[in-house]
Amino acid sequence: MISPTQPLIITIDGPAGTGKSSVAHMLAMRLGLEFLDTGAMYRAAALLAIENSIPIDDGESIATALASTTLVFDWKSSPPTLLLSGRDVSPFIRTAEVTEAVSPVSACSDVRREMVRRQREIASAHPRLVTEGRDQGSVVFPDAPLRIYLEADARVRAQRRVAQLRAAGHVADEASILRAIQHRDHVDSTRAVGPLRIPTGADRVDTSHLDLEAVVSTLEHLARERLGARLPIANTAVVRH
Repeated sequence: MISPTQPLIITIDGPAGTGKSSVAHMLAMRLGLEFLDTGAMYRAAALLAIENSIPIDDGESIATALASTTLVFDWKSSPPTLLLSGRDVSPFIRTAEVTEAVSPVSACSDVRREMVRRQREIASAHPRLVTEGRDQGSVVFPDAPLRIYLEADARVRAQRRVAQLRAAGHVADEASILRAIQHRDHVDSTRAVGPLRIPTGADRVDTSHLDLEAVVSTLEHLARERLGARLPIANTAVVRH
């Protein structure tokens, strides 16, 4: 029988716009694991900087502010709700202002060190996780038994983002969004601490021509093939989104 406390970490890394968060959440549900959205944690740090008028490139001050706050997930929600000092910040971390600030905030070495520490603490308390981000398999959990790297053409990622924005009733210019994605890729891959890179031994999955269902099914098959008895038996009652 599989123990609910037997450690098992699956990491999913990749650039912006590859669908990491949605994929990780759905995969966790199918595999009977919990889901850690590290991108939301960095967005919360950006929100904290904005709300406290801290320059977004002042990593030391942002890390100091983080140290005096709690940043936890409510695991009773699906996906887990992020609480910043007890306040649900989920509705606020996806705004355009936070989206613009999160990349420079994430590039701050002091902020990244604090986040790596917290993510490992979370994994100690919730040892059976699917965790997504940009350095999960390369820095935070380099010994995870399954490390996945999602990738997709930048133009495809821009088109997906445009579709999301227009579906939500927003005006979206594909050319400007493509430039923003390319800039984010450059910043993420060249920062000094925790740069975006393909983890050693990772399985690479190109999502350019796959929809969400196909990506999740591909990763579920990979996880069950690779991890086998360490996972619960597939739940046929799980709703396929």
